[in-house]
Amino acid sequence: MSPDILSDELADSIVTTARTATGDSLRSVTYFTRADYEQLYLREDLERDADLNDFVGHEWQGYKQTENAYQESELGDYRFTVRAFENGYLLRVATQRQGVLITTDGLSMNSYEEIADAIDKLLRDQSGEE
Repeated sequence: MSPDILSDELADSIVTTARTATGDSLRSVTYFTRADYEQLYLREDLERDADLNDFVGHEWQGYKQTENAYQESELGDYRFTVRAFENGYLLRVATQRQGVLITTDGLSMNSYEEIADAIDKLLRDQSGEE
């Protein structure tokens, strides 16, 4: 993991967006690219021993597989993924070049949609992707 793989401005915007939308339910925020990642936020009460390399690798591969599998679907374009676990939820928002993983305590699906839309806009504005 290399520090500073994104600008401080983008990192702050991502964390602020996630924190504003989730409040105290926010557990962690990780920015990633195909080759690297940076954890931007981790709630104080959580252990710092997660194997983010495996998480990021799995989520990047999952994004590419999902995007490819459903590209001709009548469901429309892929937007985001929410995964449910025993102790929380994971939201993945990704573009062709980068993505964000946000873990939370439980939220409504509408909340995940709002967060995903806001994070997607930040990523696309920063990279110039449509």
